[in-house]
Amino acid sequence: MSSIFVFLTVVQAIVAALLVAVILMQKSEGGGLGVGGSPTGLMSARGAADLLTRATAILASLFVILSIVLAAMAVSATSGRSIEDTLNRPATPAAPGAVPASAPADPLDAGALAPAGASSAPAAPSSGAADPLAVPAKKQ
Repeated sequence: MSSIFVFLTVVQAIVAALLVAVILMQKSEGGGLGVGGSPTGLMSARGAADLLTRATAILASLFVILSIVLAAMAVSATSGRSIEDTLNRPATPAAPGAVPASAPADPLDAGALAPAGASSAPAAPSSGAADPLAVPAKKQ
């Protein structure tokens, strides 16, 4: 990732934070977080509203422009890459009924996969209690 992309991303985060702050400072119909001040000059109710409205418009425009520039940079940075397809196998089909050399001849033969000396029969429960997960047989 280029350093200009990271720089513009940080600038966009700062612009977004300033935009949120400016919007919250504007006077809303319900009172909001409006900034008061002296009745005359720049910080009068009308002067502050004009300043905050202009600041909102400038910051919103800057945010949209930065978003478009960052999107264009991201597309141009990734357009040269292709999709990785390492899971593709060669197109040579195996003969029907062929067994790979590493697999046992009978996949249901548990003894072929068990270690030497191990019993292929399942172990019986150690207690005399019935299995709580077993499904009872249906009566016919």
